[in-house]
Amino acid sequence: MKALFGLILTLVSFSAWAQTIDETGIKNTINQLFSAMRSRDTVQLRDAFAFTAVLQTIGRSKDGTTLVRTESIDGFIKSVGTPGKEVLDERIEFGSILVDGPLASAWTPYQFYLGSQFSHCGVNSFQLVKLNGTWKIQYIIDTRRKEGCR
Repeated sequence: MKALFGLILTLVSFSAWAQTIDETGIKNTINQLFSAMRSRDTVQLRDAFAFTAVLQTIGRSKDGTTLVRTESIDGFIKSVGTPGKEVLDERIEFGSILVDGPLASAWTPYQFYLGSQFSHCGVNSFQLVKLNGTWKIQYIIDTRRKEGCR
């Protein structure tokens, strides 16, 4: 009985350790995205994404209708890499991170600044996949608003 209890305790400890390792890798990948945006480093930016990644934003039309806009990864990388005077500074907080094998989901409330000027806030919802031992962003959908920000 003691051996069985010891085995169960070992498996639970290993599972918690593996979850911590995965969360660190997930956070590193997401932080790589925002660091690359701030430095306008398109190589690091591209590296954060899976080859077939999808970017979407939830917004509103002029008449108030909810819209979902899709942006290509290439278009996003090009816009970030275009020289500009202001730093693209998205400040995130890590909310929940869920992991099931090679699939992860991360919720990150954010505030976006263009240089030192506040632009908008919202939440990013990331879906990541572990490819060849490395977490890559497969999907991002976000909200954007100017009111109700902290």
